[in-house]
Amino acid sequence: MEWALPQWGQLITLFIIATAMGMDAFSLGLGMGMRGILLRQVMLTSVSVGFFHMFMPMVGIAIGRILGVLVEQIAVMIGGGLLIFLGINMVYQAWGKSRANTSNNTANVSSIWGVLLFSLSVSLDSLSAGFSLGLFEVDTILAVLLFGWISMLMAGTGLLLGRHVSTWIGGYGEAVGGMILIGLGLRFLV
Repeated sequence: MEWALPQWGQLITLFIIATAMGMDAFSLGLGMGMRGILLRQVMLTSVSVGFFHMFMPMVGIAIGRILGVLVEQIAVMIGGGLLIFLGINMVYQAWGKSRANTSNNTANVSSIWGVLLFSLSVSLDSLSAGFSLGLFEVDTILAVLLFGWISMLMAGTGLLLGRHVSTWIGGYGEAVGGMILIGLGLRFLV
């Protein structure tokens, strides 16, 4: 079975959005990794982040589909506006005062509650992105799997690299993710 051009376009778009959403997990993982983390904690945290990045967009897509039926004509504008808002928020957090010291703002992943809190906090943006995607005709299974898989890989990579690099990479990575979302949001509005 061959994919048509719109299906490839959807895959590429979802991959880009999933990567942008995973930048937050990557940047926070860098900060957390610099504090020192066991390999077992890296695995548990990465899988938990992946799960929440699957669950939250699925909820967002469901809500977006329900509201999309109600606001048919302006659904695309709302979705694009939300992506722009998420992107601006990510860029602001990357360079704003709230992320001035990433290593002090991360949760402690030595307990299961710390892992769950960290995973939930980095996946909240995915809820909003899922809502935006729900306003469009998107393949839910593909979106959810890409969000989960990519964020799991990016969180694990950030946690592992955190021991070896300085904090500036984390902020720039999140800023790049935010700019990608802004670009995609503008594309939907134009």
